Amino acid sequence: MITKFGPALLAAIVSLPLATGIGSPAAAQDAAAQPVNVRGSVVNFADGTLDVRTREGETVDITLANGWMVSGVAGADISDIKPGDYVGIASLPTADGGDGALEVLIFPSALKGTGEGSFGWDLKPNSTMTNATVADAVTSVDGQTVTVSYHGKEKTIAVPQGTPVVTFAPATKSDLKPGAVVFIPARKAADGTMTAQRIVVGTNGVVPPM
Repeated sequence: MITKFGPALLAAIVSLPLATGIGSPAAAQDAAAQPVNVRGSVVNFADGTLDVRTREGETVDITLANGWMVSGVAGADISDIKPGDYVGIASLPTADGGDGALEVLIFPSALKGTGEGSFGWDLKPNSTMTNATVADAVTSVDGQTVTVSYHGKEKTIAVPQGTPVVTFAPATKSDLKPGAVVFIPARKAADGTMTAQRIVVGTNGVVPPM
């Protein structure tokens, strides 16, 4: 599936500078490109191009920029979340007026504070991504909740049993094999061509839930 770029999580995933120089024609073209999220599985990887079968069944070709990088994800547990940790939580409004998590990403400490805030997200219709510091993590008779703080605000999010919880993990180009599940923050030019500098790939049975 190719969806509109959301700023919160991707600000942390894509923390690399543009490969092209400021003021160059390539930089001007990149500035005009539209950010998109690509979610799907690898069809083929060769010669700096990644072919991806999206969730909607479309096959797209993505050109990998100079210096591109790949990351994996590793499974974690809600009990791993401690006060002071920095997390990204995709959530949906619940019937009782609160928020229920769709997935939780525990960021490495080096990325703490990146993309802080709560923004519209495109994992599902009406979903939100909240990048914030954990103020409290509580298990009660009503289940697990995580209270996070960002820019002086607080938000409490319920984390239903079975919600995917992951953190970033090492990966290599060899993990980009046919069938591997990927999440790619890409840029789409006016002519429809797409480029990317960072890929998140599923490894060891854990897939990118974002």
